[in-house]
Amino acid sequence: MNKLTCDILVVGGGGGALRAAIAAKEANPQLHVAIATKGMLGKSGVTATACSDRMAFHAALAHTEPVGPDSWKYHADDIYRIGGKVSDHNLAEVLAREGKEAFRFLEELGVPFARKGGVVDQFVTDGSDYARACYTGPKTAVHIEEALLRKTNQMDITIHQFTAVHQLIVKAGRVIGALAVRTQEDNPQQASVIFAVPAVILATGGGGLIYEHNVFPGGMTGDGFAMAYEAGAELVNMEFIQIGIASTKTRFNCSGSMMRALPRLINDAGEEILAKYFPQGTAAQEVFDTLFKKGASWPVSYEHKTHIIDVALYKEWQAGRKVFLDYSENPAGFDFSLLTAEVQARYQSEIRVDLGEARRRHSPLYRLMEINPASIEWFLERGIDIARGEAVEVAACAQHFQGGIKINEQARTTVDGLWAVGETAGGQHGANRPGGNALLDCQVFGKIAGEDAVRKQGSLTSEDMAFIEEAGSEFATKIAGLSQGDIAATAMRQTLQQIMKQSASIIRTEAGLAQGEIELKELSRKVPFSDKKGLSYCLETKGMLVTAAMVLAAAAKRDESRGPHLRFADFADNTPIGRKDPEWQKYIVMKKSEQGLVLDVRKPIE
Repeated sequence: MNKLTCDILVVGGGGGALRAAIAAKEANPQLHVAIATKGMLGKSGVTATACSDRMAFHAALAHTEPVGPDSWKYHADDIYRIGGKVSDHNLAEVLAREGKEAFRFLEELGVPFARKGGVVDQFVTDGSDYARACYTGPKTAVHIEEALLRKTNQMDITIHQFTAVHQLIVKAGRVIGALAVRTQEDNPQQASVIFAVPAVILATGGGGLIYEHNVFPGGMTGDGFAMAYEAGAELVNMEFIQIGIASTKTRFNCSGSMMRALPRLINDAGEEILAKYFPQGTAAQEVFDTLFKKGASWPVSYEHKTHIIDVALYKEWQAGRKVFLDYSENPAGFDFSLLTAEVQARYQSEIRVDLGEARRRHSPLYRLMEINPASIEWFLERGIDIARGEAVEVAACAQHFQGGIKINEQARTTVDGLWAVGETAGGQHGANRPGGNALLDCQVFGKIAGEDAVRKQGSLTSEDMAFIEEAGSEFATKIAGLSQGDIAATAMRQTLQQIMKQSASIIRTEAGLAQGEIELKELSRKVPFSDKKGLSYCLETKGMLVTAAMVLAAAAKRDESRGPHLRFADFADNTPIGRKDPEWQKYIVMKKSEQGLVLDVRKPIE
């Protein structure tokens, strides 16, 4: 067994993790700061691999409207409002207020944010009143990761690659260590790692892999959620998972121009699917306007009527049919003149290469070539030739966990010695978030967590070290026992993903969620054994059961629709149950007790 010590351990390798490690080391260069990440730093995780139409970093800068020293307050209000008033307003204020400084730090590190007319270019994202979204292009997140990694490599920060942390060591309500597995080792003794550390920052990302269809890279299995739960921390808003239309082959979010080009949505029988899911008698203009507006309201949200497109796609899948975006010809009955003046004006503002009115009217392909020619090349490089008529297979894919480990303004959890940042944390976003706030979140609370961990980190006593040693021995025994069980970890994970896809995806019903909870409990009674995927994969899968149970419990409790949580009276319905305000302007907090998972409905901090 490998025994390691450090003063601060950051778990994860994305933007939040790197920012936390940098902040901690800058705050006290004498401390031993370490990073433990599942894969290769800079090549794994969400930040290092994310790509979308035009990826945003949200910030209220000096020139951002409405210009003034208090412009960040408008951003904070947008966060709280768009979040459905089920987030903590004080956390929204922290995000908004610190955005300018977070942007400045990244720009100084060399992130090449786009400029226009001598100032940073910004655009409006879903729900925001003002243009705050900064960007470099489709790879804004990648550029941020690269810049942070360069900075990290210049500092005396220990990096443990291919090291997956799976358990926290807690003594008397305080974190004193962590237990991990070397992912490239098969021998249980050689694979096991003990960290003796009085301060742990969880930046492990979300848990998108509990769903079969997701846009997450490998490894995003909700480890931080499960570890924090087992350690006794509170979690919040776990029912709010952003799900949107994405390419199944490339995991590319099909938002923005992919929808504004107005493609056909067809199933594998060649049938156009949209019209049959709109209310009977809906005018063609409304169908086409809704499709266009889907570009700005990705992912699914109750507050945007474009959720009918997500419902249509999901129901086609439930019926056993695949769905595609087809750019080779116009939707039936389409004519550019049918679009409202507002939509036509927005389209004109998106044009990058003017191909002329005739081509614009001819097909979605020409429209995509006008407003985002780079996307066609991007898909071609990944084996999908849109220009030659190849359709893009899409599905409703999990994209972002809005909730997570409940934090305060210092990014502290409810367990001493434990911090959470980025997608691992909860309470700052609410049901929805402005596009670009996820990248901002990682930088703002990453810095805060790193600095606060330096202030709060204590020392370990001889009694603590003995406790850690005993926990390590138990963990080693646990790892050695992973060769025995009732079900292969791979099979267990696949079953779990099907349960979540059926019960807690786009369409959620009382009966479906109840059935999901029954099936998950039955699955959780089984003991997974390590197969060809390895020891860490098996431990990940066990943790995924914990995360899934929290999602199902919270979703069952919230008997209304809000944000990406769509509750239906019956699966046959196309219209979800409405929001219940002010009754449900509350969040669901959960934690582990002697009786198991307990839920507490509370008013957020206003």
